[in-house]
Amino acid sequence: MTNEDTLRWLERVADVLHENAAYLTQLDSPIGDADHGTNMDRGFKAVRDKFPTMGAMDSSTQLKTVGMTLVSTVGGASGPLYGTAFLRGSAAVANKSELTSADVVALLEAFLGGIVARGKATTNEKTMVDALTPAVAAAKRALNEGVPLAEITARTAAAAEEGMKATIPMLATKGRASYLGERSIGHQDPGATSSWLILRSLAEVTA
Repeated sequence: MTNEDTLRWLERVADVLHENAAYLTQLDSPIGDADHGTNMDRGFKAVRDKFPTMGAMDSSTQLKTVGMTLVSTVGGASGPLYGTAFLRGSAAVANKSELTSADVVALLEAFLGGIVARGKATTNEKTMVDALTPAVAAAKRALNEGVPLAEITARTAAAAEEGMKATIPMLATKGRASYLGERSIGHQDPGATSSWLILRSLAEVTA
């Protein structure tokens, strides 16, 4: 991935989150504060404002800019969580002018690590970690098999989608949704959904 590819990924994420803002908020209504889509769209609109200056940055600096922007503009839990994820991802590919398949997988692993560290979350708690954990595992398996980057990111997105759908029957034990107890069962987690959208966007730009 070149710096241009990374920027194309971020631009695609901004577009997709804007297109799905109402859907994400709809998912958040029964189990959260009904603001996940609005918050993510606001954060990436602020990121979009910086795209003109981000073209000259390397991938690491682009990701760092996203992370800092999300932390400062997104309310609720998703700002600090995704902000930390992008900052950790940035550190994993520091000073790289071009990202190899191994770099991209390292970036994704650090992205997940940032969310786990910030949210103190683990799998089966009905959070974004339930989409990202199988996604990163799939990315690492694909890397070990030596398949091209397009195949790595496609498998990553597919695993994230499966993980996202697996949150529907889960009982939430973390975050706002955990207050609902049994009533959280039967709802797809909005954070897992936005995580899938971010990874699907990566698969689209690297296809």
